[in-house]
Amino acid sequence: MLAKKNIHFEVSERKILLRILDVVMLYLGVYGLSLYVKFEYIEFSAANTVALVLLGVYYTIFASIFELYDLQKASRLDTTFKNLVITVSTAVLFYLLTPVLSPNLPDERIQILYLFFTLILSVLSWRLLYIYLIETPRFYKRVLLVGEISNIDGLIKALNTTDPNYKIVGFINSEKSSEESVKFKGLPEFEASDFLGTIEREKISEILVASFDSEAIMAEVYHDLMVLLERGFKIRDYTQVYEELLQKVPIQFVGKDFYKYFPFSRSNENKLYIFFQRTFDILFSIIGLVIGMVFIPFILLGNALGNRGPLFYTQERVGKNSKPFNILKLRSMVVDAEAQGAKWAQKNDTRITKFGMFLRRSRMDEIPQFYNVLKGDMSIIGPRPERPFFVSELARIIPFYETRHIIKPGLTGWAQVSTRYGASVEDSLTKLQYDLYYIKHRSVFLDFSIFIKTLSTIVYYRGQ
Repeated sequence: MLAKKNIHFEVSERKILLRILDVVMLYLGVYGLSLYVKFEYIEFSAANTVALVLLGVYYTIFASIFELYDLQKASRLDTTFKNLVITVSTAVLFYLLTPVLSPNLPDERIQILYLFFTLILSVLSWRLLYIYLIETPRFYKRVLLVGEISNIDGLIKALNTTDPNYKIVGFINSEKSSEESVKFKGLPEFEASDFLGTIEREKISEILVASFDSEAIMAEVYHDLMVLLERGFKIRDYTQVYEELLQKVPIQFVGKDFYKYFPFSRSNENKLYIFFQRTFDILFSIIGLVIGMVFIPFILLGNALGNRGPLFYTQERVGKNSKPFNILKLRSMVVDAEAQGAKWAQKNDTRITKFGMFLRRSRMDEIPQFYNVLKGDMSIIGPRPERPFFVSELARIIPFYETRHIIKPGLTGWAQVSTRYGASVEDSLTKLQYDLYYIKHRSVFLDFSIFIKTLSTIVYYRGQ
């Protein structure tokens, strides 16, 4: 009989828990405020339903932008407190600026401070419970890895940087070993002959099978896996877990059966999704160009003082179905930056001017690309378009690289909000993994998530 499994909240469950209980505590705070203080700004009643819903909507939107639902950050008190204060401050400000839907400003302005501090304290009290209860080892998922030693190191490094509650406690070598076999010392190794006993003693709640060749799995390991499966024990393939936790496609583990890993999203052929996406592209690009026109006088002044030379420049990029097009951008590098030929942009690149760095980090250098979106060369969301020179180089080195061109490139994308700026082949491989994840799973919900994360990137000034 196997040991009783520990309680564990999956990634999606914890994110839902955070969102729901944040809003519940928000409303409990408002309700308590109206009970114990002479508070008249927001009465907790059916007559104020719209005003109360608006407060919850504002909080949820800004909590997403300011990364309150990032599990890595949510597990730390200092980061949680800082992001919570910023979120509540912004939500309350927007709430005060929409008096048509929210209540009229109170005569006693101190009531606004009551609301502000109550929202922070009520949500923070629940977040403290989350950090010191749910984020403790009793809720960790204890995982046993089964696979070849050659795969284990890379897989562990990848998974250990994602979910803090996903703990790989050890591994079982699925291949026959001898005295001459290579040993892996980065993780405890358990004997294959004591497979079931290990699960009992170590209180394992999930088995992760990481094997390139299922035919090479030892008979006794295969037999025990079958026994566990028949008992309803959770057994998962490493590619499934890798994609779920890291939210990118593990192309480095994909072989000749690649077609199993790319059942691309139905949205790629969904006429309604494509129609709404194009409608959103047109509306948002018009808004972006109008807003850009407001900033043009300041950009012209900054360009004249700190970026001497032409304001705009065009560059050939690879679009959908590998069709080239000319992208329009605000110049952020010195004139003739590539006189010696094309090369990667690096961190602290000396070719980038001081004003150009401001344009890049604020993402203002990409405002002219709304024109490319309006023309139909690009979309608001999609893989970033690369230059033909780099595409041809990367396609020879990285498998499936050309696959990212089956949809329109985007102004922002899953890779842009999930990883750092690509400045090497290794970075390009990582970006491709995220791009393929987007192509595989693209949907209205994922597009909205990317949009919110892009706002976070701009707010926290993370561009390069």
